[in-house]
Amino acid sequence: MRIHYKNSYFSYLLMYFFYFFSLAVFSGYISVYLMDKGYHASQVSMVVSCSFILSMIIQPIVGYFNDHYSQKRLNMLILLLAAVLGIIFIYDQNIYMIALIYSLALGLFNAANPVIENMATLSRFSYGKIRIWGTIGYAVASKISGVIYDDVSPEAMYAFFTIGLILCVIGIYGTQNVKQIKTQKKEKTIGLFQKNFIIYLIIVCLFYAITNTNTTYLPAMFQNLGLSMNTISTVIFILTLSELPIIYFSQYYMNRLTNKQLLIGIFLLLTIQFFTYSFIKQAMIVIIVSICTKAVSTMLFIMLNLKIVATIVDMKHQMSALALVQTCRNFGSIVFQFVAGYLIDFYSYDIFYLILCLLSIVGMVICIFYRIPSGNHQHLFD
Repeated sequence: MRIHYKNSYFSYLLMYFFYFFSLAVFSGYISVYLMDKGYHASQVSMVVSCSFILSMIIQPIVGYFNDHYSQKRLNMLILLLAAVLGIIFIYDQNIYMIALIYSLALGLFNAANPVIENMATLSRFSYGKIRIWGTIGYAVASKISGVIYDDVSPEAMYAFFTIGLILCVIGIYGTQNVKQIKTQKKEKTIGLFQKNFIIYLIIVCLFYAITNTNTTYLPAMFQNLGLSMNTISTVIFILTLSELPIIYFSQYYMNRLTNKQLLIGIFLLLTIQFFTYSFIKQAMIVIIVSICTKAVSTMLFIMLNLKIVATIVDMKHQMSALALVQTCRNFGSIVFQFVAGYLIDFYSYDIFYLILCLLSIVGMVICIFYRIPSGNHQHLFD
């Protein structure tokens, strides 16, 4: 049985499904969880911002150890530590202890992400066939979390975080060791300190400042419209599953549309999404727009990031480039999380989403004037 499990499709399925399952149950409803405990949006932003700050600190440390020790064993240990912190989080009542434990758990969890992605891309199975299980895991957890929140208790969600991570670790145990595979491809050297890549990092900061903040407050915004947690979880379940055709059919458009066209399209989707949230109060219209735009734009950017980095950075520097992208993602999220909480506390969700809409338009304008190679020669999604 052990022989058949090692390097099997099932091991990658377990790893990806329960990694994203755990992410959904731990962070998906943090705004609703804390606000229902009586905390303000500004305090929610403080908690979430702290998690991005610790992620920025923990990521390079874990990266160093990944270069010197067994990546599989190290990341299995990291995720088990995060699982223990998930249990401790249940019993925290002080906002500062909540921020500390939440940030440590999520920081460790996020630090394992590059290795999880690397295992998937270097496996003997195609990336898309593995990545879809992450989407399904996140969607299933979003629905289960809503039911647990309403019918059991909010704290029970975090027990599922621990269970999910233990199953994820079992999945990692069965995967192939990433250090067994070496990339031999050689390309023309294009360093990191170049205009195209610096502009792209600005776009990354802007994109994740907008989308990560929206992810934090979207359930609370739905709740503000009068939806129950059960209904909210169903909506998030459906909008997460909307990623599946984006992933499955990626080979038909990712290699044909240029980097610039895809970037403009992503920011156009964000503009439509946030304009709707700001100006339209009919819950059904808001739900439909969310399903058609939110997860779609985020998943498109995740895949496009791989294509853009491969296009404008040579193979030698690509891991460093991806690490810089992750750092900019955290930095942008930290800055705007603080601002977002105060906007909601002192103004309204309408003003908050109007500003997100304006920032999306700014991002789209930058992309229109951004001179970037098409990247269609990469064929990463065949």
